[in-house]
Amino acid sequence: MVISPAESRRAPALVLDGLTVALGGRAVVRAVTLGVAAAERVALIGASGSGKSLTAAAVLGTLPAGAEVRGSVRAGGVDVTGLAPARRPSAARVAAVGQDPAAALNPLVAVGAQLALPLRNHRGLRGAELARQRAELLSAVGLDDAERVLRSSPGELSGGQRQRVCIAMALASRAGLLVADEPTTALDLVTQAQVVAVLRDATRDTALLFITHDLAVAASLCDRAIVLHEGAVVEDAPITRLLTAPEHEQSAALVAAARAGALPTRVGAGS
Repeated sequence: MVISPAESRRAPALVLDGLTVALGGRAVVRAVTLGVAAAERVALIGASGSGKSLTAAAVLGTLPAGAEVRGSVRAGGVDVTGLAPARRPSAARVAAVGQDPAAALNPLVAVGAQLALPLRNHRGLRGAELARQRAELLSAVGLDDAERVLRSSPGELSGGQRQRVCIAMALASRAGLLVADEPTTALDLVTQAQVVAVLRDATRDTALLFITHDLAVAASLCDRAIVLHEGAVVEDAPITRLLTAPEHEQSAALVAAARAGALPTRVGAGS
């Protein structure tokens, strides 16, 4: 099915309909149905083992080999269920930011060369315009010393700077949806707050699915939260309502943990 650019802008950024993911014959994600509107910021919240990261992998097309998928994934109005990223049309492009920027960046290649790739591949930029857009992207994520950053290898940057570079690379593709999977977990509290602020500013016109176990971080960034427990959606509510009147016991546990600064966990496969 071919979706025009105008139609893709009107379509929801993401729709999951009865998504079930099984590993080794065991359902780890169970009949998940949710939607993210264009330019909406939604948090997908759950304790360790709730199925958050496998849900994100299904959206990104990066599920492990052998995973069995039922239900559907639609990105930008296009059914991309089971399709690898390279096989998806541009209208269904989904960008990603993970929790380990050191692993996401090539340690042997300068940041400038890595940031140039999505600008060339997805936007066809070359020469002076490519250089201008690189600098603008770095400025948009709070890295004002663009020339130094572009010349640097990832190992010469701090963890927070590397994560900002990863956000810039995700934005360079101009995807309709950004999936951020625990992007602040490995950062100290000050850097975490800075990265959340960058994501807030950078996604004004882009839908965001923010994967986290931390309701406090989600509340500072998103307007709506979807709570996963044992692979299923147990609550979908505005953040403010979830914080004040959670309806499910797992939501209440997450709210209590956020207030106490603790993290509820459970033993299980997949986070």
